[in-house]
Amino acid sequence: MPKPRLDLLTAYRMRLKRRRLIWRSIRSRRDLKVVVDRTDQIEPGMVRAFTTARNEYARLPHFLSHYRKLGVGHFLIVLNNSDDGSEAYLARQPDVSLWRTDASYKASRFGVDWTTWLQFRYGHRAWCLCVDVDELLIYPHCDTRNLQALTERLEQTSATALGALMLDIYPKGPLDQHTHTPDQDPTEVLRWFDASPYRVQRQLPAQNLWVQGGPRDRVFFADRPARAPTLNKLPLVHWNRRFAYMNSTHSLLPPRLNLEWDGPECISGDTRLSGVLLHTKFMPDVVARSREEKMRKEHFGQPDDFNAYYDWLATAPDLWHDRATAYQDWRQLMELGLLSNGGWA
Repeated sequence: MPKPRLDLLTAYRMRLKRRRLIWRSIRSRRDLKVVVDRTDQIEPGMVRAFTTARNEYARLPHFLSHYRKLGVGHFLIVLNNSDDGSEAYLARQPDVSLWRTDASYKASRFGVDWTTWLQFRYGHRAWCLCVDVDELLIYPHCDTRNLQALTERLEQTSATALGALMLDIYPKGPLDQHTHTPDQDPTEVLRWFDASPYRVQRQLPAQNLWVQGGPRDRVFFADRPARAPTLNKLPLVHWNRRFAYMNSTHSLLPPRLNLEWDGPECISGDTRLSGVLLHTKFMPDVVARSREEKMRKEHFGQPDDFNAYYDWLATAPDLWHDRATAYQDWRQLMELGLLSNGGWA
């Protein structure tokens, strides 16, 4: 994919924007109240995981288990207006530092300000994994090689970040016609995904990717594909205090970081080491949560524009179709060109 070059004025504007984002993240520390601080246990070389959550108790046990198996050394978590028992559960976890906030999720750039501050404070010059609780990272050899091995490989190739496709996984049948327990692997319920088609383009001025496709694009946004969700992410980054996420983990500043990945190999031809984030949004609770989020108006820049989207999810649609692919493992995803091993044999 051609790499656009920024003119001096655009580069200057991007630099100013990055500094503004970092400064607002530093200010956002005033929103956070410590529940339990175990950051003195963070050791040099540890991969640290950062996330923001609200009422995600049903996902938390497997989320922690998944990333512990991958080798995350410490979790830094912000709970926003949670009242489902998540706080008590997380406070008991020996590898978790926990903050709470009642501040607006939307006003914090959907939690990005809070996690950027924590990365600024606790992630400088370390490999940082920034993921949502409904995202499970899969990468080549993840069943036998941990994140320490992965980051060592990235460093060998002079990579600063790992690109990943956010892959929506879903059940067969209406979304609310299944059951799930907190300790259960979501892929036992959400067994299917769309292997294709996906499309990719690069945007200016930040040179960030825009990957779209998948079941939401196919079913709900078919008549307005430009509005479909963005599926590219840079979740694992060798962090520096001069870095800032712009839009969730979809894009980064400085802009050169967005050039670390051109998108899935099957559409971009990029063979660099990359991963997949299994997106477990479509658990049975998505129906009730969609009704609630429509009322809260804390998601999306113009939440009223997405009322129809929430209404659609509240009907418990069936996303399955006869070309759906049953999820197996990272090898399958690599064969499909959705992730790449970058020569990491």
